[in-house]
Amino acid sequence: MRWDNLTAGPTGPAALFGADSVVTRTFDTPEFRGITFHEVRARSIVNRVPGASRMPFEWTVNPYRGCSHACVYCFARKTHSYLDLDTGIGFDSQIVVKTNAPELLRRELASPGWSGAHIAMGTNVDCYQRAEGRYRLMPGIIEALRERANPFSILTKGTLILRDLPLIQQAAAVADVGISVSVGFTDTALWRTVEPGTPSPAARLQAVRTLTDAGIECGVLMAPVIPFLGDSPEQLRATVRAVAESGATSVTPLVLHLRPGAREWFTAWLGEHHPHLVERYERMYAGGSYAPTWYQRMITRQVHERAAEFGIGPGGRGPARRIVVPERPEGAAPAPGPTQLSLL
Repeated sequence: MRWDNLTAGPTGPAALFGADSVVTRTFDTPEFRGITFHEVRARSIVNRVPGASRMPFEWTVNPYRGCSHACVYCFARKTHSYLDLDTGIGFDSQIVVKTNAPELLRRELASPGWSGAHIAMGTNVDCYQRAEGRYRLMPGIIEALRERANPFSILTKGTLILRDLPLIQQAAAVADVGISVSVGFTDTALWRTVEPGTPSPAARLQAVRTLTDAGIECGVLMAPVIPFLGDSPEQLRATVRAVAESGATSVTPLVLHLRPGAREWFTAWLGEHHPHLVERYERMYAGGSYAPTWYQRMITRQVHERAAEFGIGPGGRGPARRIVVPERPEGAAPAPGPTQLSLL
């Protein structure tokens, strides 16, 4: 493996971590068998989203690289190529763990240059993937955000988020906190093949119910809607109905997009499991990473119609409840950090 472009070198502090700080571990337990963890001490943890991003936030925190959820369509697969790691099975089984993420976040939030902006988590890889069960980075991260009353959001497929429910409740008492769970479909056969490392859709929707019953508003990102496999009117209706029954405050559809890295891995999977669809996908995604606009609009319309049928709509949040924190000095820039890929 090559760490050169991420470790300390001529640029010094701009590197993400030092080469001598990498520790590689494996654990011979059923939940981690076949997975290698690369423990690193990051140099920065608050990342700026590219200015051209469509996302409504500017900053992210990602304590992991790679993801054992092994979703065949994951757009973040390309990021593993920066380490000379395979974007296929390597992305699923070679996990980089930023072991100092909580302490580093505390330091960056306390910086005079930090403005207290919203921080999004789970927008690259899932912060509640299986590794979190061992490394327990998220409690410290949430505590750091709570201490500064810093607004944040979490997007996850992991039911492990329920472990941190008391901390999330405490943070929500002083800051604007948004939680979303990703459930693109309820078809269990499809789930087992495209998201083999994730909790089942039913388990994720039960987590939504637990969160909402605890007073934490939780929306569902209905993502991805997979063309020709999870997009029939019957499938969309079943999914939206299940989302509504979970108590979710909103449902937002997102059609599958196939970036380089993910596209090759997904196409290989498609050729093995649904070879008759390969040509249809080639035509649908001939224009790039995204499905045609007409198709995206069609899916969005159908989901919104079903959402109206089952009485689920956008969740309204009140203003953030925040304690006083030091203001950013006039002319000071936000805390520097490396650029991070956005969800879209």
